[in-house]
Amino acid sequence: MSRIERVIISCHDKTGVVELAGVLRDFNVEIITTEGTRQVLQDAGIESKEIAEFTGARALLSGRVKSLHPKVHAGLLGVRDNKLHQEEMQTYEYEWVDMLVVNLHPLEELIANPAITPDEVVDQVDIGGVAMIRSAAKNFRYVTVVVNPERYTSVAHEIQAHEGNVPFTTRFRLAQEAFAATAAYDRDLAEYLQRCEPPEE
Repeated sequence: MSRIERVIISCHDKTGVVELAGVLRDFNVEIITTEGTRQVLQDAGIESKEIAEFTGARALLSGRVKSLHPKVHAGLLGVRDNKLHQEEMQTYEYEWVDMLVVNLHPLEELIANPAITPDEVVDQVDIGGVAMIRSAAKNFRYVTVVVNPERYTSVAHEIQAHEGNVPFTTRFRLAQEAFAATAAYDRDLAEYLQRCEPPEE
């Protein structure tokens, strides 16, 4: 069980993220964040690297494309003991991402607004966060994925108790929760759109 060396954190709900990031910092984990999360950590005195700095590619299309980058997903999806994966990561100078902390903007908050239009709801649909969650959850044998702020304290305790890592059984349970979260997100969106009349072209 190798130690966590690198984490990506991108949270709509920032509750408890400073405390979790503080534990990760104590174990010298490199912290990579999106802009909003970085500001919260910076205000708390926790340094991080913005995801554009990590990938070497600036955000595109008014922020629609930020984390959809092969460096991010190769880092999350790579099989650590696969020789081909190791060689490809070295060839492209990519690095493993051992942990992902992402929670999504709840669609029910948007949908509850009677004045919002289908176009406005769809415009705020999270693509990059969902993609990262699925990549990390798929690779739970090597990657810890946390989608629920209520888990931050217990995960932090596990990291402290296991010298900088999270046990396999916990990673598996967190992956189960992650897939359930993305499924619920897609279901909420699909059910909302099914209730809507087609927007004007």
